[in-house]
Amino acid sequence: MTTKGTQEVLGSFHGDGVFPIDWNEGERDLFWIFDDLHIPNPVSPMFFDIGGWWLTCDHMFRRFGTPFASDWLAKNVNGYVYHAAIPADPSLAIESSEYQARYTARVPRGEWAAGIGAYLGAVLPHYAENFLDWWRDRLRPEIERNFAYLDDALEREQTLVELGVLLEDAIDIHDRHWKIHWMLNFAQFSATMALNGTIAEVKGDVDPALVGRLQSSVEDRNWDAIQALWTMKDEVRDDAELSAAFASETAEPVLRALAGSDRGRRFLTERLDPHRKEFGNKAIWSHEFVYPTWRENPAPIIETIRAYLATNYDYPATLAAVTEDLEAAKRELMQGIPEGEGREQLKGALELSLRMNPLTPDHHFYIDQATNAYVRLVLIAIGRAFVEAGTLDDPESVFFLHYNELRVLIGEPQSIDANDVAGDRRDEREKSFAVRPPEWIGTATESQLAFPYYTLWGFPEKFHRKPSEQADTIQGLAGSPGVVEGIARLVRSTDEFDQVEDGEILVCQMTNPAWVVLFTRIGGLVTDAGGVASHPAVVAREFGLPAVVGTSVATERIATGDRVRVNGATGTVDLLVLGTDVK
Repeated sequence: MTTKGTQEVLGSFHGDGVFPIDWNEGERDLFWIFDDLHIPNPVSPMFFDIGGWWLTCDHMFRRFGTPFASDWLAKNVNGYVYHAAIPADPSLAIESSEYQARYTARVPRGEWAAGIGAYLGAVLPHYAENFLDWWRDRLRPEIERNFAYLDDALEREQTLVELGVLLEDAIDIHDRHWKIHWMLNFAQFSATMALNGTIAEVKGDVDPALVGRLQSSVEDRNWDAIQALWTMKDEVRDDAELSAAFASETAEPVLRALAGSDRGRRFLTERLDPHRKEFGNKAIWSHEFVYPTWRENPAPIIETIRAYLATNYDYPATLAAVTEDLEAAKRELMQGIPEGEGREQLKGALELSLRMNPLTPDHHFYIDQATNAYVRLVLIAIGRAFVEAGTLDDPESVFFLHYNELRVLIGEPQSIDANDVAGDRRDEREKSFAVRPPEWIGTATESQLAFPYYTLWGFPEKFHRKPSEQADTIQGLAGSPGVVEGIARLVRSTDEFDQVEDGEILVCQMTNPAWVVLFTRIGGLVTDAGGVASHPAVVAREFGLPAVVGTSVATERIATGDRVRVNGATGTVDLLVLGTDVK
């Protein structure tokens, strides 16, 4: 360890021959995390410019008066997104960063010395107590009105200039929705922290797995989507003509068969199309524009219905099991606590936290998924207009332009050789897939590792984690309790969803709500990314699936066909038999 300024340096990585890094002034003094939680693949230029979740973080930190950060920065390194938190108090940061002056000028040192954290402590409980009502009565309706406006605009024929203005509206809506996201996030954080604090005060130490079970949601938009798919499954199962159409092994011939009969066409118009509009604003990776949504390409919906048919998936039984486990967890928490003030305090904190549980899947549904999807849909409309004008050969090329390049092209179509520029950047992105980005870069100090949100990425545990001494064991984080053995299934795209068989262990980089359909058939989960409060861990606990998250190397070391043991309590994955050894 070394010291720099007033901070002890725990470690640093400023690039090497395998992963070179170009630093701007002051950047190397910050602790940067690879954003495999949201963007595990190389990022497109357009998404990095206008789609990032980090673009409104300064609003979040200002609104709440956070004493631990004033902004979140993003950096594109060899095609991958890294981000760093800007400490709000200059005394917590390494010296000589240009960002210190930029952000502390907005919030003078004296304000922090006076204890701005007291403001955060005062308002957080108010958000926790009231946000669910705000969400239902005011904020969610606002989001739905914005989506209705964009839907209406996208259905009309518009000129390229009109589409350019619509993109500005979509960006404004994106920024507004992400401001709502951070309000929701802080409200949930407050309710969860209040519950944890009350548990510690009233009951003492509690198994973290129990606290995780108490975060399950049994009434939200994810369950609504699963129920709708299950309903379609039952309709197909009970109709001989539909069953015959779904007998094909892939989505494309199923769709052709459905389109070839009156009964099939009725299923498409009355069932599939409404589902696409209501639940189809999702993609395999929501934090990116290059991946088609289910609304545009319904193949994942068809594949999911086929999987439900093959396993005879029982939605009511699954939901009942989750509900039963949640009730059991509530009883377990309250067990042994005598009547009195402590019991009432714990009961109140628990009820407040439970009320907030649906907001995790719901904000993913409305913001992470749909808000980003609508920006993609507007960009695709612009891309089609460029193709019609002869500016581009492929509408998808629009994602490989920078935001201001696109605007220049709207004003002066011949000013840039857009096809060559987009083609070169596509090639650069493809080359980036061969790079294995490190988990973090820059300079690590205790104060920067302690940034509260880094727990979503599994820090500081990942920073201090030592590799397993056993060659056939992978060390990760305990995402969801339980032990399961099974055959691994490595999945990298929606094209591989239909290959997942009942009871297999899903191995992937990361999950988001688009992956929830797989949780109904897998036996366990292992991911490269995430911490104990990340999407894969939370959803695995909801479904009662053993899960190890944040391994960093699972997709590199585990192949389809390997037999593995997943221990969700210890955070270990044992490689039992390699698929190549199976006779």
